[in-house]
Amino acid sequence: MPPGSALGEFESLVVLGVLQAGEDAYGVPVWRAIQERTGRDVSLAAVYKTLDRLESKGLVRSRQGEPTAERGGRAKRLYAVTPGGLDAVRASVQALTQMTAGLDEVLGT
Repeated sequence: MPPGSALGEFESLVVLGVLQAGEDAYGVPVWRAIQERTGRDVSLAAVYKTLDRLESKGLVRSRQGEPTAERGGRAKRLYAVTPGGLDAVRASVQALTQMTAGLDEVLGT
């Protein structure tokens, strides 16, 4: 990943949320994963805006799913993490791990 292209905290959460939601992830399960796993109250709109930004950076890709009757014939936009997105989130996790090394007592972990 080029310097200066590190993921922000919320971008990392959204990429991880896509991974947690699994194959054919869409906005609502990503949003739920973030809320359930972090306890943070985030807006669905913020998740979709971040997914758009991540897609423009090439870190996630999307495709249109099939229309469904329960959605009034509308299709879901389905997301997947790209290899570059996986590299970016790995780098973010690694940086956080390295920065917290030796701070277990201070952080109470």
